[in-house]
Amino acid sequence: MARALGSVIHKDTPVAGDGLSKLHHAKRGFQRWLLGERNKPAISVLIMSWPPNYYTPVHDHGGLWGVEVALYGALEVESYERESASNALRFLRRDWLGPGDATWFDAGDTHAHRCRNLSRHDTALTLHVYGGQLAQYSAYEPAAQQPGEQANQWLAQTQHAAIAGRLRG
Repeated sequence: MARALGSVIHKDTPVAGDGLSKLHHAKRGFQRWLLGERNKPAISVLIMSWPPNYYTPVHDHGGLWGVEVALYGALEVESYERESASNALRFLRRDWLGPGDATWFDAGDTHAHRCRNLSRHDTALTLHVYGGQLAQYSAYEPAAQQPGEQANQWLAQTQHAAIAGRLRG
């Protein structure tokens, strides 16, 4: 499904690029823009703008499923599996997304990832479709460890997702 969505989006690339040029050329920090949402079934669609070199902490998506598609620029996505009882994270894979490439994750509490804009100069744009409204999620930081301990224990901190505004067609 992620590849099919990326293919449809980039079927006519200039249209997608022209409509989002104000976000691509903006000199702002990381921002989330709401394109639309509905309740039955619960879905939200957002555009995110990623400043040069910006990266997220390792984070989950509050139990939602999601599809993320690169529109402009390139992102690196590191995926982790989280052990629910201990908050231990196990690195799974690293993916690189260019325009039209996509990644997805299932609903549940075991997926976490970190995303990074690979450009030193350009803002990247991505399209995100989630199975609900992402209002709250957890960000993870490595726990302090004693010498000889494994470095896979992480502390979860609740975060609130901010929306910069709504985009209109």
